[in-house]
Amino acid sequence: MKYSKIAVSLLSVAAAALLTACGNQQSSSEKKQFSWSTGAELSTIDMSKASDTISYDQLRNTMEGLYRTGKSGKIMPGLATSSTVSKDGKTYTYTLRKSRWSDGSEVTAKDFVYSWRRTVNPKTASEYAYLFEGIKNATAITDGKKPLSSLGVKAVGKYKLVVTLDRRIPYFKNLMAFALFFPQSEKAVKKYGSKYGTASKYMLYNGPFVQKGWTGSNLSWKMVKNKYYWDKKNVKVDQINWSVQKTPATAYNLYQTSKLDAFSLDSSQTKQLAKKSGFQLVNNGGTAYLQYNLQKDKNLANTKIRQAISMAIDRNGLCSTLGGNNKAAKTFTASGLMHVDGQEYTSGISSASETYNQYNPKKAKKLFKEGLAELGKSSITVSILADDTDNGKKTVEALQSELEQNLGNIKVETLTVPFKTRMARREAGKFDIMLSTWIADFNDAISFLDLMTSSNTRNYGKWKNSEYDSLIAKSKVTASAIERVKYLQEAEAILLKDEGITPVYYMTTAYLIRPSIKNVYNDNLGGWQFKYAEVK
Repeated sequence: MKYSKIAVSLLSVAAAALLTACGNQQSSSEKKQFSWSTGAELSTIDMSKASDTISYDQLRNTMEGLYRTGKSGKIMPGLATSSTVSKDGKTYTYTLRKSRWSDGSEVTAKDFVYSWRRTVNPKTASEYAYLFEGIKNATAITDGKKPLSSLGVKAVGKYKLVVTLDRRIPYFKNLMAFALFFPQSEKAVKKYGSKYGTASKYMLYNGPFVQKGWTGSNLSWKMVKNKYYWDKKNVKVDQINWSVQKTPATAYNLYQTSKLDAFSLDSSQTKQLAKKSGFQLVNNGGTAYLQYNLQKDKNLANTKIRQAISMAIDRNGLCSTLGGNNKAAKTFTASGLMHVDGQEYTSGISSASETYNQYNPKKAKKLFKEGLAELGKSSITVSILADDTDNGKKTVEALQSELEQNLGNIKVETLTVPFKTRMARREAGKFDIMLSTWIADFNDAISFLDLMTSSNTRNYGKWKNSEYDSLIAKSKVTASAIERVKYLQEAEAILLKDEGITPVYYMTTAYLIRPSIKNVYNDNLGGWQFKYAEVK
């Protein structure tokens, strides 16, 4: 999500007319269906190119890999019926069950090999290719130094997949439940060419549902039960109607008239509806943070300026404004994501490194003046980019007010744009400060910390620190679990002290889900799972 993986959930007025009422009084002859909402436009369903939670919500329910994620990130069975691991932990052998694509053709081990090679292929330019690091030759392939055929994955017959690693990967099983590692149909990719994954009809699916009706730009679509899914007997819902909305009040009105069955709440709704049946608080395993464009804005390249900005933010006050159960963040890694010998991972990060991520307007103003003096300036202007969602708008408005009030000689401009537009600006480096969110792809701090290495494609602000890079590299090769965690915590301490990014809050979202919708669950990594959903 894990966004950046963005975890928001709402529905647009334009899409409202297209929603099919769930109708809690469905007869046995009617379709079992319900309507769900998401907070931003769907950008792609090409798993090699997807990079956000909205896309991955579609993929985790229309596609399937070796495993699935269950409640609280628990690993559940997928296409792998069994697996073995070599004594040195570097070779995994999976036996696959017989299954089919949505056109009736077989899913085989070759589909995994093709999918993985496609993602690490430099020509694909996958933002997520770095997650293949550790699989034999993956990094050399993405660097253009070795051929795709050298990737450490091979098919042995139709139903056996063998994966070879360069080193042990402690979280490898968790990776296999992430949609990036699911199979893809080579036939479909070649048939649709550049259109692959850009609309519902330009795909083949092998998961519980098949997507229908998404054209690539519209704000409503649906998931329909996949008649070829190997475990279709346990899929109890015929159809899920999806739409996009950015207006919470409209979503609630649709909910009240049974035209919408689930939506995320804004701050006022969270307070008003907390005792209503169907109210849920979901821990997203994510962090909202500020990313600074150090390459574009030389003012922000000054460490004291970044530290001052961080200390000028009243995170507790902001969380109160946003509602829900968000908590002020002092670390990049989400709180509660990872535990080591019974201790929460973030508790082992040096408290001194968190100093600059606590509200202290007096010290913030002093640091800001020192930073301006180092720059030889009396004032600066910065712009904050964010999504045009309710949370996005409220957050940047609060930041604008606090920074200008607490720092003095700074002018803060705000720019809120549609999600897809923000992603485009992010990738083009067209921002000063960007409000981002990241949801872990699996339950490990490396899912966050990898992002800020100097070579990572998702390090959009181009922050660099050689000691940080070295510690992350050491964490990946050590055979000691204790040493590994130590390296990760030391690296995060460097990131926090230097304000490579500024953590703002740990993400928890409040939802209202119609009580008649059963067995829908969130994996606490920002993802909704509908395989076992029922309408009672």
